[in-house]
Amino acid sequence: MKPFIEKTFTIPALTGISAKSIEEHLKLYAGYVKNANLILEKIPDYKAWSANDAFVLYCVAELQRRFAFEFNGMRNHEYYFHSLEGGATPIRDGQLKTAITEQFGSYEDFLASFKTLAMTRGVGWAWLYLDTLTGKLLTQWVDEQHIGHLLGLSPILGLDVWEHAYVFDYQPSGKKQYIEDFFSNLNWSAIEKNYAKALQ
Repeated sequence: MKPFIEKTFTIPALTGISAKSIEEHLKLYAGYVKNANLILEKIPDYKAWSANDAFVLYCVAELQRRFAFEFNGMRNHEYYFHSLEGGATPIRDGQLKTAITEQFGSYEDFLASFKTLAMTRGVGWAWLYLDTLTGKLLTQWVDEQHIGHLLGLSPILGLDVWEHAYVFDYQPSGKKQYIEDFFSNLNWSAIEKNYAKALQ
């Protein structure tokens, strides 16, 4: 089985979010890639041992549970960092903006709603998805990296609101400003591409 490959991202200077914060955040992402690969390597060994030791079955189950955390941590961050590449661009008139306006009332209403979602207490992510079966855009809070992800939906926009994403620059009390700065740095053309790809 081919291992997961750590991706590289070209992220310009950002408003509010320091280069040092991004550097440390990327190290965390690298850890998710490494751990996802390590778990997949170890599971066959543990399964082989389980024939002679029933307790090892619990170890296999725990590895599988942990894999969801590590794998989603990897994928979530790939969406996040990709959305910051290339510099900030505004949302353009087009398919995504039209869908947002139709389903949320206006682009401004969507932003307000999504920012409120991102202020959810706890560690996790705010997500915008496309349900390709119905064409609906859905927002969702995801605890940690994996609890609450909506099955079968295509991720369009992900905002990391674990404290590790902002505490270096904003302190724990600065979450709201971090969310504002994320959107001021967002490359909407990358988000529009996610939406167009999901429609295919």
